[in-house]
Amino acid sequence: MEQPKYLIDSNVVIDYLGEKLPPSGMDFMNLIIDSVPKISVVTKIEVLGFNAPKEHYQLLVNFMDDSTILDITDKIAEISIDLRKNLKTKLPDALIAATALVYNLVLITRNTSDFENIPGLKIINPHSL
Repeated sequence: MEQPKYLIDSNVVIDYLGEKLPPSGMDFMNLIIDSVPKISVVTKIEVLGFNAPKEHYQLLVNFMDDSTILDITDKIAEISIDLRKNLKTKLPDALIAATALVYNLVLITRNTSDFENIPGLKIINPHSL
């Protein structure tokens, strides 16, 4: 059986780099980070869009440089439109969820309530492991 592949949400990037996950969550994320982490371009925008202190900002930039950034494709846009129309999903969440669906990735997020009503989307909360 193939190992699942993951898409990391913005809040988990911040929690992981800030070491704010419980030990089991940190262990899980260390395994994910040891391979090349995957994130949506939306996560890159959200994470780097905060006014972090210079030393923290460089840590965030380094994380992005070490990650595979998945861009918004036409298929992701189409699914995002459907999610917004049918489920009233916020635009960033719709784009992130659609990215996970298109690439068949499990979404790692703390905000499970933002995603739990999306059919076919698999979610893991590293705070609950």
